[in-house]
Amino acid sequence: MSPTAEQFRALFEPRGVLVAGASTHPGKFGFVSLHNILASGYAGKVWATNLDGAPVLGIDTLRSVEELPDGECDLVFVCTPKAANLDLLRSCAAKGIRAAFLTSAGYGEAGEQGRIDEHELTQLCAELGILLAGPNGQGVVSTPVSLCAQIVAPYPPAGSIGVASQSGNFVSSFLNLATASGVGISRAVSAGNAAATTVADYLSWYATDDVTRVALAYVEGMVDGRGFMERLGTITDKLPVVLLKGGATSGGAKAASSHTGSLATDDRVFDGACRQMGVTRAPTVESAFDAAATFATQPSPRGNRVVVITTAGGWGVVAADAVTRARHLELIDLPDDLRIEIDGKLPPRWSGSNPIDLAGGETRDTIPEILELVAAHPDVDAIIYLGLGIQSNQARMLRDGPHHSADGVERIVAYHERQDTRFAQAAHDVSLATGKPILTATELAVADPTNPGPATVRATGRYCYPSAERAVAALDHLVADANYRARRA
Repeated sequence: MSPTAEQFRALFEPRGVLVAGASTHPGKFGFVSLHNILASGYAGKVWATNLDGAPVLGIDTLRSVEELPDGECDLVFVCTPKAANLDLLRSCAAKGIRAAFLTSAGYGEAGEQGRIDEHELTQLCAELGILLAGPNGQGVVSTPVSLCAQIVAPYPPAGSIGVASQSGNFVSSFLNLATASGVGISRAVSAGNAAATTVADYLSWYATDDVTRVALAYVEGMVDGRGFMERLGTITDKLPVVLLKGGATSGGAKAASSHTGSLATDDRVFDGACRQMGVTRAPTVESAFDAAATFATQPSPRGNRVVVITTAGGWGVVAADAVTRARHLELIDLPDDLRIEIDGKLPPRWSGSNPIDLAGGETRDTIPEILELVAAHPDVDAIIYLGLGIQSNQARMLRDGPHHSADGVERIVAYHERQDTRFAQAAHDVSLATGKPILTATELAVADPTNPGPATVRATGRYCYPSAERAVAALDHLVADANYRARRA
């Protein structure tokens, strides 16, 4: 039976949290998890148990759960040894706790006895009315209540991506990418062995969650593949689902079995089921996050007609190749009326075609004006914009060089940086005004995140793609999802 809405609220928006097995040793889970809860700014009440009653991080610990006030705590974060867990959970239920996250290992992933112990654990939680997250999990994050109950960093910025993963490592990966890009997370949970609460259960709840706009998941396998995909089909009716799957090869499937005790399904069948159910399947962690960040920050396109705008020719050529190879995109010929309008903004050496290569002919207002002209045209559905940050990159060299104090250098540095800020803001503003996706790509998003170009993209709440190819792949997913929704409608 799936957890109730009340139980999910106890996990993701608890009134109070108990860390069971808090430790004074900074290297122990019981120390790190308590530290992360306190450091993230969680405003609810925090308790901790410690057999010796020793204070930990300024918290006066309880020697047992029996000392906990009745009805004030919803979530227990379990860092106690496996042998203590059953009695611990009974005591927690008596105090009104309705959700438990177990970091403990040695269950279903550890052989026959572990599977027996895991079954006993799940049966007990069902009897007690406790949502069981894990075991063998990493933690839970909920930015609306500033909760970071996990045994690793980071705590990500707030946003609208809900993460659920069979692997805690990939929760970390997605949270790291959110931190680096500024595209934030609403909820995140490591399902661990998913003994009672599965990835599909979390995704189903995300579909009802007001602060979650897109679901991002990692799975290694499932007991009931057909049932899993059918549930995903009901979820994709409500929000996009991006899925990264491990165990796609024989080597990966063997590794998955030893990791979480999962059995991988036939990958070709799984891939076909994803397409049928409207699930966005990504091959890598980076592409999965790219897709989720795109769903979270870009409007849904009305069609697949793409124009590439670039400040330098080579980037445009590679982007054109990527759009042409994409499954769902069309690199359109520039409409005659649009080409004539652009002629009035650029010198004769511009490309005259799609990609629109500005060929270094832009003046102060050219890029915002070209973005607006192209996006406003009825035959254009989306734009890939390349070359942001070039001016500021040179400005950085001028500022750091030995001649920064020379006549005019400081002034031109400030001008370059203002321009890239304006261009990034224009991409956002024009996208909002027209309701069309404008994806900005530059390697400076990674090479120099402080560059005013990508920094302003992040400040607008958008995702700055590290390459044209990754932007195109993400746009392809966005169009595929729009096509699926149109067919369903």
